[in-house]
Amino acid sequence: MYVPADFSETRVPVLRALMSAHPLATLVAATADGIVANHVPLLFAAAAGRGALRGHIARANPLWRQLADGAEVLAIFHGPEHYISPRWYPSKREHGQVVPTWNYAVVHARGALTWHHDEAWLRQLLRALTSRHERRFAQRWRVSDAPPEYLRKMLRAIVGFEIQLRELTGKWKVSQNRGAADVQGVIKGLASLGDPAARAMQALVRERRKLRGA
Repeated sequence: MYVPADFSETRVPVLRALMSAHPLATLVAATADGIVANHVPLLFAAAAGRGALRGHIARANPLWRQLADGAEVLAIFHGPEHYISPRWYPSKREHGQVVPTWNYAVVHARGALTWHHDEAWLRQLLRALTSRHERRFAQRWRVSDAPPEYLRKMLRAIVGFEIQLRELTGKWKVSQNRGAADVQGVIKGLASLGDPAARAMQALVRERRKLRGA
């Protein structure tokens, strides 16, 4: 991924926070059949080194047969994103030398993948995933709510995996390359839209503006 210095994000807690807030990752791998991508919710787990990501795919998915243990994969976590109109820049009125762009925040996580077929490992993974994503509900669904035989059938239909992380790369393209007046114009322009995506991007632009002391 091309990351100009202005857009680089290296703070590990910030990278992990985006991964947690946007867990549906694009899992990219190079196989004998070419480059393939799958969309999988992943869970960060503290482990030796930089930690690990855990998830599962359907057993019917050929990926687990295409990749051997130890194969390198890339998981891409997509954070807030939004179109940025040049109409929002005060500099447009000054000289007109402005163009549209797109703001976004992403994390690329690279590491070596290991497959897991053991039922106990898969049960633990499902409990962890369920606990993570059900916690927003007052009445939470639990793995134990499913009938035992049905659950065993579902477990046989999936393959688990763990990615031992070796590299995290963050890119926060949130108007840092614009002057203070244009950044403020972006904040106001996003605020005028009022939709959730605009508010999420507005928060990132504000946060980065404060970090730069603008």
